[in-house]
Amino acid sequence: MENKIIALTKSFEDEKIRTVWNKEEEKYYISIVDMIKVLTESTEPRKYWNWLKNKLLKEENFETSSITRQLKLKATDGKMRLTDVVDIEGMFRVIESIPSKKAEPIKLWLAHLGKERIDEEYDPEITINRALEAYRRKGYSDDWINQRLKAIDARKEFTDELKNNGIESSKDFAILTDLLTKTWSGYSTKEYKSYKGLTKENLRDNMTNMELVLNMLAEATSTEIAKSNNEKSKENARSSVIEGGTIAKNTREQIERKTGKKIVTNINNKNIKQIK
Repeated sequence: MENKIIALTKSFEDEKIRTVWNKEEEKYYISIVDMIKVLTESTEPRKYWNWLKNKLLKEENFETSSITRQLKLKATDGKMRLTDVVDIEGMFRVIESIPSKKAEPIKLWLAHLGKERIDEEYDPEITINRALEAYRRKGYSDDWINQRLKAIDARKEFTDELKNNGIESSKDFAILTDLLTKTWSGYSTKEYKSYKGLTKENLRDNMTNMELVLNMLAEATSTEIAKSNNEKSKENARSSVIEGGTIAKNTREQIERKTGKKIVTNINNKNIKQIK
């Protein structure tokens, strides 16, 4: 199942709910502890879930294992950990056992969730329009949004080509992304985020238009260089990343010499009006 799922994060009233989409089964699987946190506002949703499992077994002779499975989802510490999940139908069963004023709104949210993803599978434009509206609500300019969407497309082609060269683990993807970022910008991903005053936020959502352009140039160039080499290997992926990053670095330095301005800045989406 691991190769057939897409990891996603959905929101209900600003609370993050980890989910995955199973492409083969065409259904969602949802983190139970995340949903329990929303329903109960508990600070220890994992303990609540353990208590609820025991309660259902004792009082209703109901084995929650019949509706749950475990998948690796990203935890708060950034590591992938096995987590209890259920599909939408199973989540309705869990909700029935939890007294909560949010039960009905959550049920409506779940009902829309499955339809939303199926619609997106058959019409990708829905996904694009949803992303456009989300960025507009946050105050980004249309020019920046268009560039960001292009960057997303370039990123997908980049990661697809890395996969063609045998890159599979999330750790290896992170290492090569870090190498690319360091090569063109002079900062590792961690250093770059620190410079912008970020912690868990998405770095690209906090880049200026010019930063996005150069990051996209680095990824797109690395992709084309990797494609041009018939020998697919992890070493080819790494050398392509260095070459693509170096081309973007040289471009950055030329622009900086010409304009007298630094391209890598500490601007983030907190000073959104400056992101252009």
